[in-house]
Amino acid sequence: MFIRRRPEKKKKSVIREYLEALIWAVVLALIIRTWGVQAFKIPSGSMKPTLLIGDHLLVSKSSYGIKLPFSELVVIPIGDPRRGDIVVFRFPEDKDKDFIKRIIGLPGETVEIRDKAILVNGKKLEERWGQYTDQVVLPPGVQPRDNFGPVKVPEDQYFVMGDNRDQSYDSRFWFGGRGGFVPREDILGKAFIIYWSWTDHGFGVRWDRIGKILH
Repeated sequence: MFIRRRPEKKKKSVIREYLEALIWAVVLALIIRTWGVQAFKIPSGSMKPTLLIGDHLLVSKSSYGIKLPFSELVVIPIGDPRRGDIVVFRFPEDKDKDFIKRIIGLPGETVEIRDKAILVNGKKLEERWGQYTDQVVLPPGVQPRDNFGPVKVPEDQYFVMGDNRDQSYDSRFWFGGRGGFVPREDILGKAFIIYWSWTDHGFGVRWDRIGKILH
């Protein structure tokens, strides 16, 4: 009695195996980049003392909703940006650049700065984030650093500032000092952890900053 053997499946060629692996790697990278996390490096001191030059951050790209790949369409809303969130966004004056600041004013709120004090809807903002290194208070009309507004934040936009208040190029200064806002669709994600940190000159590791959760 003869038993007919099943024909052996042809083995995949090495080229095909590598091609499939490459395709899956690209798809996985797109999923992570679109809906997962992205790494950013801090190049300036505008967010001191919260963030230092040489800090490497992870940013959650799905903190406020899951977007359709290659578009700004939010298919699954998750939540709204809140005051105090540290966000990475497209710079309003040059969308090819990414900035990182802290949200201070929410849509519909009125923001004003009087002698360095931040007022939201006429009330002084009680916050722990800001650092002021210059005791000089610049009068209105000189520049908007210490006296600004009032301005009303448009719908679906946000007023942002750096924690290093005396040395931050932020919503106070954009568009020739008239003030500027970050549209929600330009917010790339919320920073949540420092995963690595070099000293300013890159010769030493700041071990005490690695793993720091951002607030």
